[in-house]
Amino acid sequence: MPREWLIDANLLVLLIVGLTDENLIAKHARLKRFRTVDYYRLLEVVGVPHAARARDGAEEAGMILLTTHALTEASNLLGQHKEPERSRLFGTLRRLVEQREEVEVSSKLAVRSPVFTRLGLTDGALFEVASASRPLLTVDLGLYLAIAGRDDRAAINFTHLQALDRG
Repeated sequence: MPREWLIDANLLVLLIVGLTDENLIAKHARLKRFRTVDYYRLLEVVGVPHAARARDGAEEAGMILLTTHALTEASNLLGQHKEPERSRLFGTLRRLVEQREEVEVSSKLAVRSPVFTRLGLTDGALFEVASASRPLLTVDLGLYLAIAGRDDRAAINFTHLQALDRG
């Protein structure tokens, strides 16, 4: 298994909501496709030890690498939640940003990506930095197929992992 993972904005929202309060997963409008078991699967994949799951805080987020683009998109999605939970979610986001490495991808590089016109800026940036040594975990089929078409070890479709729990 890789030591470092990129995750898309949807999984970043799942991670932040779950780290804040697992009970919010079922309540967040942008997480309808996820269940608490998906949050646990995400933690397992990115290397969060079982004992650490019970502790609060972004320091337990495993080996996740962040991009400015995915953070911005996740922040916008998290902001759709009502108070007082929104402040708690942003607190977890703040801790995550302060404690994790941010992979810099210029917007110039992202718009030159072959997927930009089809998938947008955030996915263009993720496409450019995903690799076998730091693969992308995503629920976006189009992005997964684009990256896997370049290097099948550079992306994992989280939907396939969800199917294992629902099988």
